[in-house]
Amino acid sequence: MPGRLALLVVGLVAGIVAAAGAASAADPRPEIPVTIDRDQFQPSEIKVKANTPFTLVVTNKNAKAAEFECKDLRIEKVVPAGKTVNVLIRALKPGTYAFFDDFNKAATGRIVAE
Repeated sequence: MPGRLALLVVGLVAGIVAAAGAASAADPRPEIPVTIDRDQFQPSEIKVKANTPFTLVVTNKNAKAAEFECKDLRIEKVVPAGKTVNVLIRALKPGTYAFFDDFNKAATGRIVAE
C-alpha cells in the first residue's frame, strides 16, 4: 500500500508540473510598441525581461520607408512608410543591444535586457 501511495503522489506532482508547463508555453510573447516618427525611434530605450522572447510592434509614421536593424541580434526588417511590422526577438541574455534605422543612421535606440 505505501508503494501505491508513493506512485499516486508522484503521478499527481508530474501532472501538475506538466499542466503548469503547458500553461506557460501557451502564454503569448509580450508585445512592445515602437514608433518611428520624425526620423526617431520612440521610445529610444526599450527595457525587457532577460531570457524571455518578445515582439516589437514597429510602426513607421514617416513618409518614407525605414529599416529596423540590430547588428548584435542579426535583425534587419524594412518598415514601409505608414505601415506596422512585427519583429520577433528571441530571449536575450542580460545586456544592451543597439539598433538603428539603416536608411537614416541618425535614428538610433537600444534594447536593455534585465
